[in-house]
Amino acid sequence: MSIYLELTREFNAGRLRAIVCSGQAAVLHKLAIASKDGDWILREDEEALRHVLGVLGRRGARYRFGAPLDVDWMRGGWSAHFEFPADGVRVRTDFFTRPPRVSTAELARAWREQEGRDPPFTDARILAEMKKTDREKDYPFIGELARLMTDPRDQLRYSRSPNDLLELARLHPALVRELAAERPLLARISEGRRALAEAIQFEMLDFMEANEQRIRTYLRASEAWKRAWPELERELAALELQAAHARVLERARQLLPTEVSP
Repeated sequence: MSIYLELTREFNAGRLRAIVCSGQAAVLHKLAIASKDGDWILREDEEALRHVLGVLGRRGARYRFGAPLDVDWMRGGWSAHFEFPADGVRVRTDFFTRPPRVSTAELARAWREQEGRDPPFTDARILAEMKKTDREKDYPFIGELARLMTDPRDQLRYSRSPNDLLELARLHPALVRELAAERPLLARISEGRRALAEAIQFEMLDFMEANEQRIRTYLRASEAWKRAWPELERELAALELQAAHARVLERARQLLPTEVSP
């Protein structure tokens, strides 16, 4: 069993608190062989965050640069990052409660559907939204995830293959008309494969630029925190995780806003 699945079981001991997402979810969907770190969506409550912090503490984890694993910052869309050694490798773990581009309703659905699953991980639709990053390498995953979806509406929303979209349009012309307002490139299906391929590339650039802008807002908000981090990190090196967490919280309240304006 991988260290990430071990951690997931520990995080969820007695209660579902953590859902695997991002790279490890791509592995569980059999779209990747491995991922270099672990990402989880956590329940946005104090008990869940305390439990996860306790698991990390027993593993000898330490904070990496990021926000505190605290409800106030998680509610603001921040993420918390840790690492620890295991079997000669450095295990990196990332946590958030509000993944970008995933609606409150979709997130609530994920918690309901993943209850009782081992391991719990994001479905193709949520993972596709999370893959709309500023990294071009993430977009082939979206196309492959679309092929795992069973609802033709979702296939039309996420497919990145001109051939697949042309076939879907042949089978479901009414759905194409219905969804064109939501995904404008569907209106170009009638123009043929080359026009559709071009539209798919421009759509990707739009998604990448939107994510870059989102990241810039968090970078601007964390400038003072970043300047203070090297000194704080040296101080944390001598502390166990619970004590380090208390110190991170103390300093973050002075330097890192919980809410970020778009």
